[in-house]
Amino acid sequence: MSSQSFTANLQSKMQMAQDVKDEDKLYRYNGILYPRIMCPEEHLKALGNITAREDDVMLVAYPKCGFNWMVGVLRKIMAQATGMDTESKTPPLIEFFGPEAVKMMDGAPSPRFLGTHMHPDNIPKSFYEKKTKMLVIFRNPKDTLVSFFHFSNNNPVLPSGQSWDTFYSDFMSGDVPWGSYFDHALAWEKKMDDPNVMVVTYEELKQDLTKGVLEISTFFGFKLTEAQVQQISESSTFSAMKKSSAGNHTIGNIIFRKGEVGDWKNHFTPEQSKEMDDAFNKHLAGTRLGAKLNYQVHCQ
Repeated sequence: MSSQSFTANLQSKMQMAQDVKDEDKLYRYNGILYPRIMCPEEHLKALGNITAREDDVMLVAYPKCGFNWMVGVLRKIMAQATGMDTESKTPPLIEFFGPEAVKMMDGAPSPRFLGTHMHPDNIPKSFYEKKTKMLVIFRNPKDTLVSFFHFSNNNPVLPSGQSWDTFYSDFMSGDVPWGSYFDHALAWEKKMDDPNVMVVTYEELKQDLTKGVLEISTFFGFKLTEAQVQQISESSTFSAMKKSSAGNHTIGNIIFRKGEVGDWKNHFTPEQSKEMDDAFNKHLAGTRLGAKLNYQVHCQ
């Protein structure tokens, strides 16, 4: 599917969403909520037919942890390292592909750039069998929740009009699209010893994007000069990406909103903040991912 046909298809689905009741926009597949319009059941079933390759470039992130930001970064890295025209490629979220796009993937040239929001247990086994390298992005849970709240309330394919308190409760219980943040985090934490998995946090990338670009390109085996790394990082700041995407994304500011670290302070009540602190301490305190998230600095 070309980027033009993908955009047309996306616009069609956005229009379709206007006629769908909020209560019908999500459905459960194997116990997890998914947006029915963008990834219906036939899409998720088709994922079992994906044949992974060892040199696929796989980007994984829980929703609103910086996925679209890193899509832009990785496209720039691949363009510089391979000379491929990556800007015109279809957005790489595999659960949005559908049966036809999955078939077309077999004929796509390597390296293919793919991505997903799915829990690691639900990613097609082929990617693990082929030892495909996966870059996994996580963000502190408080800012993730805030970004997810605004994304949901401004995205026609998801239920809108939810109050902050309602969405907060749903997030904490895992009743949001793609499931529980903490379930995802714990599952990836267990895979951090895998040499084919690289876990990076949103906050680390915000603090030193140049270092992040170098480490990510090295992880995937792409050789870049110092000047290329610098050029990519300078053109990939959140503000630069938001500005350059303004005319390219059908849902514009919905994807790139603020990109700040600490915006949670404008939303959480003291009681909600304490509840999230307790959840983090229960699930991630003392873990390697917990340490990388630097919760004490970013969330307290």
